[in-house]
Amino acid sequence: MKEEKIIIPANGYLMLFVFVLLLFGGIVAIVATKNPWYLLIILIALFIALGFLMVQPNNSRVLLLFGKYVGTIKKNGLYWANPFYTKKKISLRASNFDSERLKVNDKLGNPVMISTILVWRVQNTYKAAFDVDNYENFVRVQTDAAVRKLASMYPYDNFADEGLAEDITLRSSVNEVSEALEKEIDERLSIAGIEVLEARIGYLAYAQEIANAMLKRQQATAIVAARHKIVEGAVSMVEMALHELSKKQIIDLDEERKAAMVSNLMVILCGDKDASPIVNAGTLNH
Repeated sequence: MKEEKIIIPANGYLMLFVFVLLLFGGIVAIVATKNPWYLLIILIALFIALGFLMVQPNNSRVLLLFGKYVGTIKKNGLYWANPFYTKKKISLRASNFDSERLKVNDKLGNPVMISTILVWRVQNTYKAAFDVDNYENFVRVQTDAAVRKLASMYPYDNFADEGLAEDITLRSSVNEVSEALEKEIDERLSIAGIEVLEARIGYLAYAQEIANAMLKRQQATAIVAARHKIVEGAVSMVEMALHELSKKQIIDLDEERKAAMVSNLMVILCGDKDASPIVNAGTLNH
């Protein structure tokens, strides 16, 4: 495969001086001598004018001569090249691409809506100009394909009941997912001479048809986790209470009374509402 070739054409300011000299010299000669043959000098000057080109900072010009690649100008300035050259402009500036929101399936098969933000620029002008048909459209299509593949590799979120607590997820593992996305896109765009500067997830959500159900599932998971913590703490407090009562010999409880006390404490500690105490004016059994 032919590689990019950097060239520097003739100085444009020098050729501009030659152009002005020929143009005005020809006009003066025609006026002074009335000889129409001096029109050739003016035609030569106009032909020279077709070769001027200006390259702005972070831009480039790819030069072709009747379909043959001549080289690429990357240094900014005013130049003069063969007027028969075809001059194709390619920007070397960083560009942003915000993809459309795509509906894809994650690793668990759940439909999710996802989009990506890509920062890229042309690194190899030869590949961008000749190895792909339209490098800007190539970036869009390959980015969408990379996002679809990435979404199928990871679950949207992890759930303890599915054994995915240690897996990388689209929602929580931002750095890992962005790194994998950037690597995937960079491999796809290298054929077009495109350098990926940054790639990250711009939008992520469950698809509308399952959003409500997954929200309820997340809420249920959070409630179960909270209840687990509450019960664990309540058991610890009950155990501590029984131990302290026995240690300080405040009251001697038999197994039946211990069971009643444990039941009451667990109801109070694990209940959703504040307990309403009832004062017992009689004995423990009445």
